Amino acid sequence: MGVDTIEEISGRSLAASSSGGSSGSRWVDGSEVEWEVVQWTKENENERLSSIRRRLVKKPKRVDSLDVEAMEIFGRPDHHSKEPSFWTTLALAFQTLGVVYGDMGTSPLYVFSDVFSKVPIESEIDILGALSLVMYTIAIIPLAKYVFIVLKANDNGEGGTFALYSLICRYANVSLLPNRQRADEYISSFKLKLPTPELARALTIKETLERKSSLKTLLLLLVLMGTSMIIGDGILTPAISVMSAISGLQGQINGFDTKGVVIVSIVVLVVLFSIQQIGTGKVGFMFAPVLALWFSSLALIGIYNIFKHEISVLRAFNPAYIYYFFMKNSKSAWSSLGGCVLCITGAEAMFADLGHFSVRSIQIAFSFVVFPCLLLAYMGQAAYLMKHPYSYSRIFYESVPESLFWPVFVIATLAAMIASQAMISATFSCVKQSMALGCFPRLKIIHTSKRFMGQIYIPVINYFLLVMCIVVVSIFRSTTSIANAYGIAEVGVMMVSTTLVSLVMLLIWQTHLFLVFGFLLVFGSVELLYMSSVLSKIAEGGWLPLAFACFFLSIMYTWNYGSVLKYQSEVREKISMDLMADLGSNLGTVRVPGIGLLYNELVHGIPSIFAQFLLNLPAVHSTIVFVCIKYVPVPVVPLEERFLFRRVGPKDYHMFRCVARYGYKDVRKEDHRAFEQLLIESLEKFLRKEAHDSAWEVNKNGDMDSVSVKSKDSDLLSGNVSEDLRIPLMQGQIPDDETEASTSKQASILLPASVMSSDEDPSLEYELAALREATESGFTYLLGHGNVKARKNSIFIKKLVINYFYAFLRNNCRGGTANMRVPHTNIIQVGMTHMV
Repeated sequence: MGVDTIEEISGRSLAASSSGGSSGSRWVDGSEVEWEVVQWTKENENERLSSIRRRLVKKPKRVDSLDVEAMEIFGRPDHHSKEPSFWTTLALAFQTLGVVYGDMGTSPLYVFSDVFSKVPIESEIDILGALSLVMYTIAIIPLAKYVFIVLKANDNGEGGTFALYSLICRYANVSLLPNRQRADEYISSFKLKLPTPELARALTIKETLERKSSLKTLLLLLVLMGTSMIIGDGILTPAISVMSAISGLQGQINGFDTKGVVIVSIVVLVVLFSIQQIGTGKVGFMFAPVLALWFSSLALIGIYNIFKHEISVLRAFNPAYIYYFFMKNSKSAWSSLGGCVLCITGAEAMFADLGHFSVRSIQIAFSFVVFPCLLLAYMGQAAYLMKHPYSYSRIFYESVPESLFWPVFVIATLAAMIASQAMISATFSCVKQSMALGCFPRLKIIHTSKRFMGQIYIPVINYFLLVMCIVVVSIFRSTTSIANAYGIAEVGVMMVSTTLVSLVMLLIWQTHLFLVFGFLLVFGSVELLYMSSVLSKIAEGGWLPLAFACFFLSIMYTWNYGSVLKYQSEVREKISMDLMADLGSNLGTVRVPGIGLLYNELVHGIPSIFAQFLLNLPAVHSTIVFVCIKYVPVPVVPLEERFLFRRVGPKDYHMFRCVARYGYKDVRKEDHRAFEQLLIESLEKFLRKEAHDSAWEVNKNGDMDSVSVKSKDSDLLSGNVSEDLRIPLMQGQIPDDETEASTSKQASILLPASVMSSDEDPSLEYELAALREATESGFTYLLGHGNVKARKNSIFIKKLVINYFYAFLRNNCRGGTANMRVPHTNIIQVGMTHMV
């Protein structure tokens, strides 16, 4: 469609257009219809308006018109649901305690023990300075940064590193995979309204990102690095949380030493990962009550210690004690930052798990429950240390009253398992998102809930996390050593999110440069300070998350690099329409009844694998549909907006292209019969709409043109130009019963009496009858297995990556047939080698 004319009118990017979309129309003719609009100037205003009034001008047909889509299915505008009620928001806030805040809630188990292992307690300055540092770290990073800023940078309610990348990819074409289509911009959730200030700067940034491939690669590497570190958190969080909880038995049971802690921790970890297959919903139905009880215990124990031991710890609210702390301890104080950062572990979960809740519920839970309870817990431990400074190694359990030890131990162990569960689920989600965006090899995904599509289980990742957790616990054998590794992964993810949110502020929010600079200065400097401290612990265990990050980064980048080269090779080798014209409507072979669904990755053109089928098969099906499963950078694609259709070649070829679009949160678990039925129904609608528009084009006249435009003049003059250009003149056939009458009435008003209805079109009836006959004969899935090899003149590194690493991943990942519930008797597969 000619949506690019919006830029000519307003001088602004398409990103500034309204997200309203299709205004209820489902079928739009986009290949042979284009709006002709001249640029807006004050001198030629009348000429511009008269040019807009020229409706739906036919363009001459080209030999190969596969560069644009002919028909699209659009849904109704995406109207966001009403804001949840106050009580609903409170209920969601309560549920966030069990899913979002488990990791951060268990940090009092090990923060002070790690901090004071670096800084010996010699005076109250050490205790008050460390307490003040912990308090203001929680206030600056989770509260100020995440609760009030980062949560607003969500992708239609979805959060996380890949959600930010998806958001950026929609406003700037920075994806390395060149399969973006203009029609994708009409998905209801694809675009957001943009504010008008600072638009020129945003367009400059957008053009710079799109023009320089090095910046695209750098952005992708940054996102992959952040995702790799989140997966590293999924390994370290269960290890440190479970060991911290179990270590409480050392002072309670005689003879229970470090070896016992390691053995019991491994047993708990095996149980934790073994129950993942039954689903997060069943495992976590009691998560919120347990964590609510845990936070209540933290607050009550903290209040008890403050009033019993030393109420003067309230002086730590004075940030001057941070200055005194660093002045007294200098280098050792800087080294202790690695332990202090553990108080904000899990802060990224507030953003990553946003899709399950709402911004307001997460803000309420943290501001009124989590934040005050954590402050009371740390102040209570500091008050206890004022009287018992040598108890820092087991400060949490030492500060618990003796009579409450076992109840608190049980709650702490459950809370540690819940914290681990949250990061394990987050790891599954990150892997699924990266798979959807073409950055991770295909793995088996089991959806454990029929109600919540975000609850998934990935067996390979689950076993990998289990093995790595056991290895980490066996090697490090103490929470202090694991904490040295934990800090690097946590701060690394935060720095990535700070960078991406800054880009969102510049490109999408168009925030003033002064505010963006302030955001980077305040939060970036704090995170850099923490990163400088945790990096000094590389030799003491900090190498572990870096090793994990490099391992997953190499896998994800290798997969993305090979996939992009493979796609570019398929684009270069696609079959021209000239060759298809030479073959004729029989395609050089025999056409037998049936529908052949040829799966490929191309969104334009005829894939070269089709030539292999023609060479190897004695006959092909009477109807051929080139099906492309494509993931677009949106969370969810509504079902009514899923398919794009166009005709390939003349009518007697009976060939069509279908692009099935999915969001990175969508669930592809429909049965193949349901997919086939939906595809055929959509194809029939396409054929009827095509005949409907062709009949109208043939019989249109000038009187109808002027009348149609006259009804639109008021909208154009009122400034609603972009919305008018997005509404097709011919409204689609909406199958709903409640709209059928109004649609037919409108069609009768717009169409002259001489126009033949689609039901009376003999060619349409013949084609529909042929399609029904082919459907009755059955479906056959034509799949191409493409091997990828580097060219002989390629450099050694490229040959190594493509011929060995990428080939290994392709040979050991989940095959394309495994993603479909199709009988093997309905599948025909042909191999082909792509030289990249």
